[in-house]
Amino acid sequence: METPAITVPIGPILGLLSDIGIFVFAASGALAAARLRQTLVTFAFFALSTGVGGGTVRDLLIGAPVFWVHDPSQAVICLAAALLVYMTPARWWPERALDWLDAVGLAAFAVFGTAKAMGFGVHPFVAALMGVITGCVGGIIRDLLAGVPSILLRPEIYVTAAALAGGLYALLASLGMPSPVAGLLATLAGIALRGIAIMRGLGLPTYTGRDQSNGGPSG
Repeated sequence: METPAITVPIGPILGLLSDIGIFVFAASGALAAARLRQTLVTFAFFALSTGVGGGTVRDLLIGAPVFWVHDPSQAVICLAAALLVYMTPARWWPERALDWLDAVGLAAFAVFGTAKAMGFGVHPFVAALMGVITGCVGGIIRDLLAGVPSILLRPEIYVTAAALAGGLYALLASLGMPSPVAGLLATLAGIALRGIAIMRGLGLPTYTGRDQSNGGPSG
């Protein structure tokens, strides 16, 4: 028997999480361009691609109108983030700034992506996966554009933090907790896990393979 889907409203708190996620992800994209010493046009392209990339894939998968195509304010947020990074001194953006901006965007986007999918009648478990996609794809696009190894290829906890945020929101909302409260708790949990990983370098165990006869890593 098919499990009925649970729908949740997208209220002001969840909408704010989306805007925060877009801004900080866009800023992280602009910072990647800054490290490459690129032009303002490149800053804007990196910011837009990073800010809306995950949400675009999510909307296409759940059959929703692509959000930023129908709401130009989302693109404006991305361009504003690019301009802010471009116009401010480099000393304002320490080496770890990109990681922390990414952490906030990751958790906020994972929660909002989960909520939006559930609002379209997607099963909570699948909706949480949509949240992971929303939170992670933008960072993947940014890393590809910058020509650096993707965060997904590092053992440091990243996708797990998005899964925690999205999964916790889906669970709490399914149990009847008010959506704004569930959204804030899940976002804070995702930020906390990713923050601990950043500060302490925590990561998941990597695959070593069974053949250790040569004494070295198996790749």
